[in-house]
Amino acid sequence: MKPGIHPEYYETRVTCACGNTWTTGATTPEIRLDVCNQCHPFFTGQQRILDTLGRVERLRRRYAQTTQRQGRGNG
Repeated sequence: MKPGIHPEYYETRVTCACGNTWTTGATTPEIRLDVCNQCHPFFTGQQRILDTLGRVERLRRRYAQTTQRQGRGNG
């Protein structure tokens, strides 16, 4: 290993938005996550929509407009 070219290695505390924490090794002293294996729907088996900046509501409004347009053209 060449001296002086590798980043500093820390014992890092990882914190999830759900409150779950654990310790690992990384090149940064702290890591913050939005989802982890304790709160991700794939691992928990629960369906939960994470609405970021109203994107889900915007998609629902757009979908409602397209279904209304399709309904008008058929009559």
